Amino acid sequence: MPYEVEDRLTQTPKPLFAHTPPPKAQPASRELQSSGEIHILILDDDPHTCAVIQAALANRDFVIEVVSDPMMVQSALSSTARYHLIVLDYVLPGLEPDQVFGWIRDSQPDANIVVVTGYPSVDSAINCLRARTCDYLTKPFQVDQLREIVYRCLESKGLLRMTEDALKEALGATIRERRKALGLTLSNMSDRTGVSLGYLSQIELGKNSASIETLYRICLALGMKMSELFQAVQRN
Repeated sequence: MPYEVEDRLTQTPKPLFAHTPPPKAQPASRELQSSGEIHILILDDDPHTCAVIQAALANRDFVIEVVSDPMMVQSALSSTARYHLIVLDYVLPGLEPDQVFGWIRDSQPDANIVVVTGYPSVDSAINCLRARTCDYLTKPFQVDQLREIVYRCLESKGLLRMTEDALKEALGATIRERRKALGLTLSNMSDRTGVSLGYLSQIELGKNSASIETLYRICLALGMKMSELFQAVQRN
């Protein structure tokens, strides 16, 4: 988890959101599908921040609850609700971060945590790392950046996954990029794999699914393992 906090400590405070336009539908939300209802809890004493985060994460499969009163944090965490993700303001009036992390650990052990803070420091970053938070985001932040972090956290838990069309496009793009980097033409690939040129072209364009056997042949022709292919897709 990257921390870039030292340089920020000397910066002049900025507005909470860096000229962020109103939240809108993003390609990532159309390329991912959920495995069911996803429960998210937002803990921030600033109601405006809560409203912006809630709007940014608006999704028909997301059930979002908001707590802006620090005195209600413990009861929210110890309720019967089970949260998949918690967006947590690191500094909540009257509460210590370690205290809140302890409540989460005891009552919501399966929840991923994304920390946002307007007071970044090396100590807070290290503390979040020890608490095994998913990510650490400093204010001001772009709404798109927060959304991307949340999606990545949920995807890592298997709660979000790529749609079939998005996976086909990502596989095709990765194969095409690797082929071109090796200086190979589609004709060369057809000769190496025994797969027709037209079928290879359709795979690279994301218009056709490739069988495991075909992907295996393609990977051999590109000098890579199938695991490397899917890792590259995941990174992209």
